[in-house]
Amino acid sequence: MNKKEDFTGEDTWRVFRIMAEFVEGFEMLSKLGPAVAIFGSARTKKDNEFYQKAESLARLLVKEGYAVVTGAGPGIMEAANKGATEAGGKSVGLNIELPMEQNPNPYVKTLLSFHYFFCRKVMFVKYARAFLIFPGGFGTLDEFFESTGLIQTQRINSFPVILIGKKYWQELLGWFQRSLVSDGYISAEDMKIFHIVEEPEEAIDVLRKFYR
Repeated sequence: MNKKEDFTGEDTWRVFRIMAEFVEGFEMLSKLGPAVAIFGSARTKKDNEFYQKAESLARLLVKEGYAVVTGAGPGIMEAANKGATEAGGKSVGLNIELPMEQNPNPYVKTLLSFHYFFCRKVMFVKYARAFLIFPGGFGTLDEFFESTGLIQTQRINSFPVILIGKKYWQELLGWFQRSLVSDGYISAEDMKIFHIVEEPEEAIDVLRKFYR
């Protein structure tokens, strides 16, 4: 392991960088107002139906009075920031520094950059009133399980976790039912932590009913 990768040699000083990321995030996002986080694959192309749905959903969220927060990257994140910006709303990006450099998409109006994934994840959970999750890879699934785990264990107040795209999610949810619920690893009630929809308008309906 080279010096750059040695996480044990400079732990004391690393604490200050972690603190700085939290302080900067808290100061900026505490003034944001009601916000919703949108997640999904960075690899989604502009001609993909989910790119178009993410853009449409962001526009609807702005009309509902929400700021839109994403991971600042391309794909679904770009679509969501684009929709929010073009609708005249607050378009926020929480960028992460990666070995393969991720440049923020051009539609982000308010940008925060993070070195540590866990600092960034705290910001999403603390300041979002819902997680809207499009198809994606490991990072997208991580945000799904992070939110459902925290809600299930009552470490945070419940908020809507909305999955968009029934075909993409149905096999995973079927496995939940067949293996997790049937074998007692989670309760049937835990399946109500999240919702699955197909269209942006349905996601808006879930939000309205939850916060009615």
